Amino acid sequence: MTYLLVALAGLVLGVTAERIAGPPATPVDGYPADRDGSRGAATRRRRRTGRRRGLRWVVIGVVTVVLLAGVGGYLWARSVFNRIERVDVSAELTSGSGTNYLLVGADNSRSPDSQREGVEGVRSDTIMVLRIADGRATMLSLNRDLWVTNPATGSKGRLNATYNQGPANLVRAVTQNFAIPIERYIEIDFVSFAGLVDAFGGIVIDFPNPAFDLASGLHVEQAGPVQLNGEQALAFVRSRHYTEVINGQNVPEGGLPDVNRTGRQQAFLKAIMSKAGDKRNPFVLIHAASKMASGLRIDDQMTMFQAARFAWDMGRLDPARVVLPVVPRTTSGGAAVLDVGPGADAVLAHFR
Repeated sequence: MTYLLVALAGLVLGVTAERIAGPPATPVDGYPADRDGSRGAATRRRRRTGRRRGLRWVVIGVVTVVLLAGVGGYLWARSVFNRIERVDVSAELTSGSGTNYLLVGADNSRSPDSQREGVEGVRSDTIMVLRIADGRATMLSLNRDLWVTNPATGSKGRLNATYNQGPANLVRAVTQNFAIPIERYIEIDFVSFAGLVDAFGGIVIDFPNPAFDLASGLHVEQAGPVQLNGEQALAFVRSRHYTEVINGQNVPEGGLPDVNRTGRQQAFLKAIMSKAGDKRNPFVLIHAASKMASGLRIDDQMTMFQAARFAWDMGRLDPARVVLPVVPRTTSGGAAVLDVGPGADAVLAHFR
């Protein structure tokens, strides 16, 4: 690719110089004199030739700068892309009528929640399917507490537990339990989420009421649109004990905590996509990608062009948020889990 750009630069420079300069210049002494024997015409021709030569070098300089910037930008983008870790999931990837991305948010650090619960290491805390088809995007959260069959063991367990046998097993679990084909895999750790938010100068989330979560560290003192930095955005995404302050009273969030949390994760993802879409400077976008490259993992078949296409789609599309109907229950062992509820098949059919 670099050699092609250099060759193209040489071709463009050569053609540009030839068109601007015109035919080869004739030495001044070779110019014919005026009828009266004066050299006035020769002097004027010499000045015009000098101006053309000056313009030629200006154009050559501009074209050179543009091409060098393009080559430099490509090499920088390539170096950033090459730093992204690949995961071997190609055997589990399948194509459908559109493109389904499995987006996984993994917690590589010990959050206050994980410390209290005694959970070590990496957890797939966020599992989403993002579908792009016919110029539209749709986003579906798969709750981590969904009770599924683990392909690696054949036993029942929570969906996020299938990640313990690796990303390929998680992809297989989504495909086998929900009949959703997965074509691309993207995983990012929560710390990189925070770095991406800071690289974009923060994101804006609309809060109906002031809110806090002592476990995740979320602390929002006002209602309405609030700009969050990376640390607060991370606390917002992690929140499982979300509490609103309404008329001076602390009101814990009702409903199912895991379902509520997936809604916040979708709101965050839409906000960061919108922020990325507002950026038109490719160097700003590459800089943002560089900030999160170390915490990003992608499937081993994704090319740089496909990654760039994904980023482009995220910037211009506004994903519709779809909710999967779920029903809570308690297993015989006393575990609180979720089963798919009535109407789930109609929702899942959209992603098949």
